[in-house]
Order: sequence, then C-alpha cells, then structure tokens
Amino acid sequence: MSTLQFNSEYILENDRVKLSPLKAEDFNILSTFAINEPTLWQYSLQPADGLKNMKTYIDNALKDKADKKSYPFLVFDKQTSKYAGSTRFYDYNEKFKTLQLGYTWYGKAFHGTGLNKNCKYLMLSFAFEELNIERVEFRADNNNKKSIAAMKSIGCTVEGVLRQNCATPNGSRRDSIILSILKEEWFKGVKDSLLSRL
Repeated sequence: MSTLQFNSEYILENDRVKLSPLKAEDFNILSTFAINEPTLWQYSLQPADGLKNMKTYIDNALKDKADKKSYPFLVFDKQTSKYAGSTRFYDYNEKFKTLQLGYTWYGKAFHGTGLNKNCKYLMLSFAFEELNIERVEFRADNNNKKSIAAMKSIGCTVEGVLRQNCATPNGSRRDSIILSILKEEWFKGVKDSLLSRL
C-alpha cells in the first residue's frame, strides 16, 4: 500500500483504455473537443468549451496537481485508437484515506461504449487496492441525470443532496448530489459486478 505521489507518472490501463498523467501539451489533443463539442460541459463547474476555457481548464488541473490537490489523467481509447477526454482524482486526504473521483468528460462518440466503466474500474482498483483508500466520493449537479445514472451503474450509493452548495459559471446556485463507494463495498461485490460488465 502507498500514498498518492503527485510527482509519480501513474499509468492505469487494461485492454480497452489507457489513463496517463495529463500534461500541458495535451491541450493540442483536447482542443478539438473544446471547439466541436462545447455542450460536454453543460453541468461543469469548470467548463472547457472554447480554446480559452480549455487552456484554463488544463492550467488549473496542473496547478492543483502541483499543489497536491488533484491528479488529472488523459484518457485514450484503445478500441478506436483515439483520445477520449479526461478524468481525475481530487480532494485527496491522506489522513482520513478519502478522495474524490470526478472532472470526468468524454467526447460524445465515446458515450455509451463502455469506456467510462473501464476508466472507473481502473481508478477504483488503484484507489482501494494501491492507495488503501477507505471512501471514494463522487459529486454531480443534481440536474445531471445522465451522469448520476452512470455513477449508480458502477455501484455508487447516493448519500444525499447539498442544496445550493456552490455557484455555477453563470452565477446561479447549484444543488450537488453526493455518492460514494466504500472499500468494504468494493471488495464485497462492487468490484466483481463492475468487472463482469466490462
């Protein structure tokens, strides 16, 4: 077991997907999504639509990594040999052995293909089995029904809703749904259930 090392080059992969550390030069890869699929970030607290927002998105992700607050990944789909999007660990708490998994987005061509389940399987396996995490938390806009359904489908338990807990980019208030998976749940069924659906 180890702690999350922010300066380590973690590569998480299986036959379907490869997650590699996000780098500044990945702007060139991800910018196509920012230009052509701006609605991907409809519910995001940090949208990456348009080149300026994508640069800010990546800069902030790398700053948070330097500050040891998050570990962002670039997602590569081996099935299509194309880059699909990004995801990350964040709010890592070494003392309490908790972290959050989020800031996840993929191009529309990758939705519903099983890519997300493979990414989540790799990240949850790493969190629970390598980092010895006790609780992985997920958050989403309570109006983002597609994202909530995806989180439930991988085995997350709904804990509740934080009412108007943060502001959206347009200045309105957002209700955030909280979901989680506990380590004991991972080993007592969530892992096998998710693995059987990859």
